[in-house]
Amino acid sequence: MSKLLLKAKRGTGRIVHVTPQIAGWSHVGFDLYRLEPGETVAEGTGAREVCLVFVSGRGQVRVGGRDLGVLGERMSPFEGKPWSVYVPEGTEWSVEAGTDLELAVCSAPGRGGRLAPRVILPDTLGQEVRGKGTNTRYVTNILPEGEPADSLLVVEVITPGGHTSSYPPHKHDQDNLPAESLLEETYYHRLNPRQGFAFQRVYTDDRSLDEAFAVEDGDVVLVPKGYHPCAACHGYDLYYLNVMSGPKRTWKFYNAPEHEWLIGR
Repeated sequence: MSKLLLKAKRGTGRIVHVTPQIAGWSHVGFDLYRLEPGETVAEGTGAREVCLVFVSGRGQVRVGGRDLGVLGERMSPFEGKPWSVYVPEGTEWSVEAGTDLELAVCSAPGRGGRLAPRVILPDTLGQEVRGKGTNTRYVTNILPEGEPADSLLVVEVITPGGHTSSYPPHKHDQDNLPAESLLEETYYHRLNPRQGFAFQRVYTDDRSLDEAFAVEDGDVVLVPKGYHPCAACHGYDLYYLNVMSGPKRTWKFYNAPEHEWLIGR
């Protein structure tokens, strides 16, 4: 099994656990909790900042001793925009599930803890359509670079069945601004209907890294470097939640030159 593909686990509790030490990189962390009503997860951010994303379900949220109320609305990641919470470094937080709950904990290094905790409301999230034809996908910007954070970038994407995404292939593995930024990235995949599968390839120009995966509902793919396109199979819509972070908080990508002709087609 590839070290870049983390297969879905069943059951409840923390079912995905990615740290920089586990991934072999420096910035991105990603946990996924699946909770039943009444179950609670409670953690401290330490020297990292966190974005809690309600992938599905609702829960009672406390951050820094403050009750933020019951958050969450959609019961599927394929239905509407998510509720999210930004939690700065050095802060305790907890979530008690009010329904079946899938909670993503996206993390990256903090840089001073100057920011206050905040609820990120669905109505404030920007959405955009990228691509054309069978390269069309639908993007929701949860924590883009225009919104306050120390180093986290968080976005979710819906790719209709039969479409490609993160395509034409692009990469962001060089600290070479303004042309390209260095960002590690995780992909948390969901499929609708759940028994479906999609494909993702992670590869470099010299093919020293070149791996392709059949991704199923709940799988996570790590992208330490290289290009990383996805393809959703006919009949099965693909959702993924991306977490990115690197030395500088900006998303500047480099397209594979041999495929740039596809842009705008």
